[in-house]
Amino acid sequence: MAKTKIGIGVIGMGWMGGVHSRAYRAVADRFPDCPLEAELVICADEVAARAREAQQRFGFARSATDWQAVIADPQVQVVLITAPNYLHLETALAAAAAGKHLLCEKPVGRSPAETAQIARAAQEAGVLTCTGFNYRWAPAVQRARQLIGEGKLGPLTHYRGRLFVGYASDPRSVLSWRLQREQAGMGALGDLMSHAIDMAMMLAGPVAKVVGQQETFIKERPVATPGQGDHYAVKSGGPMQEVSNEDYVGALVRFKGGAYGVLEACRIIQGPQSEIGFEVHGTQGSIRWNFERMNEFELYLAEEGAIDPGYRRVLTSPRHPFHGAFSPGAGIGLGYEDLKVIEAYNFLQSIASGIQGEPGFATVLAVAEVQDAIERSWKTERWEAVCSL
Repeated sequence: MAKTKIGIGVIGMGWMGGVHSRAYRAVADRFPDCPLEAELVICADEVAARAREAQQRFGFARSATDWQAVIADPQVQVVLITAPNYLHLETALAAAAAGKHLLCEKPVGRSPAETAQIARAAQEAGVLTCTGFNYRWAPAVQRARQLIGEGKLGPLTHYRGRLFVGYASDPRSVLSWRLQREQAGMGALGDLMSHAIDMAMMLAGPVAKVVGQQETFIKERPVATPGQGDHYAVKSGGPMQEVSNEDYVGALVRFKGGAYGVLEACRIIQGPQSEIGFEVHGTQGSIRWNFERMNEFELYLAEEGAIDPGYRRVLTSPRHPFHGAFSPGAGIGLGYEDLKVIEAYNFLQSIASGIQGEPGFATVLAVAEVQDAIERSWKTERWEAVCSL
């Protein structure tokens, strides 16, 4: 099948920029049915050495230190924004105004208000969009979605979701941009809870109201060296500076469908390394999944008169969504970056068809509306309705 090449530009060449670059190169190999073939045109990063290294490493035709060069390039039809949150608004608005299809990593802005502004601009420009909610693409999660959609669990009664990752658990972890309100906006609520909210709404439906709490447990951190390391870096000695956004967020949730839920996210937790997970329960069964064991899930289906009720472990296989694109065998697991390849494939399929897919900016706006209600509840200390932004 003849493929049409489509030009890709990437803004921000830290770790995530590299992940996306590899993912778009891999789509043609993993998904030969995709009618579009990504061509890496230009990458930009404010650190010149990082931009040049990315160009050579991933095979971009050009590199720049000015993100505007990506949007101005006539060969770029799709812009991927993997830069820090404080650049999301300006870069996304410029890309939409230029008529470029647009992927932005979560949380798409520093605040729910910025997310709403970006989503409106993209809609008005008529461009297709995608948000980096990659955990939803795990074959186990997609199978859970199918089972819930088929009514196998019965009406849902309650849901527990979380994202626990201890990247900032060491007090010597540097004060990266993620830990500063001026640059990141929300802390754990934007960086981590956005994934947990997206997963919850994908599986259990829209959220009606919430009440939340938050805490910053480590109040000061070493100042980071610009252009060096990432949010996993540690540093001993030197000046300290105040952490200005939250380490932990927890919320009670009421879904519009009637289920109750609990959502949590934390960046300083000890023990879990990268534990995004959920337990979803219905009147006829339940499913639980944890990203640290990404390629399996536990399934319980109620059976009348069962002598030995309980969960059974299910390993993903080519019979589950997307698994077969990476492995022909059951129990041969996928990894994190494979989820980004699936994300890239689905976005390119959306562009090829001209039909907006999930998760686009409408999805991240729905997440932002829940985040806004959680933030309001911190001040009022009461239940807050999820409202349109």
